Parts: sequence; C-alpha cells; structure tokens
Amino acid sequence: MAQYVVFNCVCLVVCSGRHTFTTTYTEINGQMIAGIPEISSVTVLDGQQIDYYDSEIKKLIPRQDWMKEFASGDKWKEYIEIREQVQQNNTINITILMEQFNQLHGVHTYQRMYGCEWDDQTNDSYGFDQHGYDGEDFISLDVNQLRYITPVPQGLITANTWNNDRAQLEFLQQYYRHDCVNWLKYFLTLKKADLEIRVPEVSLLQEDSSSPVMCHATGFYPSGVTITWLRNGQDDYEDVDLGETVPNEDGTFQKIFTLYVNPEEWKKNQFVCVVEHKGKTIRIILSEDEIKSNKRRWKMNQYFCVAEHKGKTIQ
Repeated sequence: MAQYVVFNCVCLVVCSGRHTFTTTYTEINGQMIAGIPEISSVTVLDGQQIDYYDSEIKKLIPRQDWMKEFASGDKWKEYIEIREQVQQNNTINITILMEQFNQLHGVHTYQRMYGCEWDDQTNDSYGFDQHGYDGEDFISLDVNQLRYITPVPQGLITANTWNNDRAQLEFLQQYYRHDCVNWLKYFLTLKKADLEIRVPEVSLLQEDSSSPVMCHATGFYPSGVTITWLRNGQDDYEDVDLGETVPNEDGTFQKIFTLYVNPEEWKKNQFVCVVEHKGKTIRIILSEDEIKSNKRRWKMNQYFCVAEHKGKTIQ
C-alpha cells in the first residue's frame, strides 16, 4: 500500500513525547471537479490541522486560534515565504510525470509530504520528504544518506538529477535536521500557551425529561479537574457516576459526571454541579431552565454528551 494514500493516518499516530510536523501539497491535473482546487496544501501538528492553502482562495488560512495570533506577527511573513519557496521547488509537475509514465490524458495527482518528527524526551529527530504520483510512491529523500531513492524506473532520471544537486541536498539536510524541528518546537510553544489559558465550559445535559442529568465539563487544560454533585450542600455519593477524563481533538480535555435521580426528587432538593480547575470554581444549580437551554445545545451538537474511552461509551 503506497504511503500517499494514508497521510491522515500517519499524521494522527503520535506517541507520548513524540511530535510530528507535516505539510502535504496536492496538485491535480485533468478534468477538474467543481469545488476541488488544482493545488492545495495543509499543515498538521500532532494530528491537528493548523493551516490550509489552495489555488482558489490564494492565501494561507490559519486553522487554530493560536495560529491566527501567529498570523498577525512578524514571523508569519517568514513562514509564508518558506511555503512559497516549497511550492516553487515542487519542480516535478504532472505534465512531466505524465510523459515519464507515457500517459497522454486522464486525471492525475501529484503529492508531496514533508516535515519532521521530534521526541521531547530523548531530543531525537528526523526529517522526511516524500513525493507520490497517482497514489503511488514516486521518489523520496533519505535525509541521513542525503540522497533520493525511487521504487519505480520512471523516477530514475529525476533521482539522478536531484542527487547531483549537492547544494540543494545540503540545504534540505539543514532544514530537516534543524530548521523544521525549530518550527515544530515554536508551534508547540504557541499551542501550549493557548492551552494554558483554557478553562472548563460547563453544561447540564439531558436527553429527555426521564434521562439522567449529565454535568459536562469540556475545553479545559491541563487534565486535572474535580467534579462534584452536591445534594443540599452535601456530596452525593450514591446516585452518581463519574466518567473518565478524555481528550478533545484540540488538545483540551472533557469529563462527564452523571446524576441518576428522577425529576421529582431533584425538584424537591437542591442539586449543584461544582467543577474545580486550576484554583477556579464553577457552580451550576440544577433547574429546568438550565437543562432546557443545554438540551437545545445537546440536540445541535450530540458530541457534547457522548464520550468514548477504551471501548466504553458514556451517553
């Protein structure tokens, strides 16, 4: 199976302490489909998309709030220039590849995926630069050996040409061993600074009037959080079920604490959900008005009240 058909899977597999910074360019030639740009690129940090570009919008779009702040700073211009240089250096174009593969017509796709991986525990790192054509590997750079290799005979001419350009090879070696890792660390710093200011969003959720009431805290960082259900000012230990803390896609966390009491009982008593995080306390008193407002939210976004962890689903 070619590497170019599993890019998203590769980007999402990030082990503890290991971070990945990857940019993928895609170019399509032939009969175009409405809504699909001829050229596009996407950058991913630890499985999370951080920017996007295509030939229709003709500008680089930040995809995260902390990237939007970065886009207003001085280093954004430097970052844009690197992306423009990479696009210009994508000298393998589809026309040349079609000639090398003796193809006269049809829809064809060229992709380039490049980036680096860094382990924050061992400080080990490595770079990668891979090119694909029509979903199959075409040529890739061995950063350690500083040479291009190809699995197909049509790539030999390109590999020989690029291997003879020692200045470009040394430039790429410097980038993948140092500059790319520095950018990765820089973006991790921006992301962490953004996460550090995240506080829980707390909602009381209920599927219907006879269902349990869920106190749902989400969007907080770090993961340490305390959730308590109080009955008339005292901890309720009997009619509750505390879920596990699970990660959100943006690096924050969520947790659910479910209260199993019928409406008649919680109308006769005062139930309060208390969420404590980083020295701050959020209290929500259980009431019909509070649940109704969050019930509409639940209907609009069902992922707010569903959590999966180790094969177990809390709903």
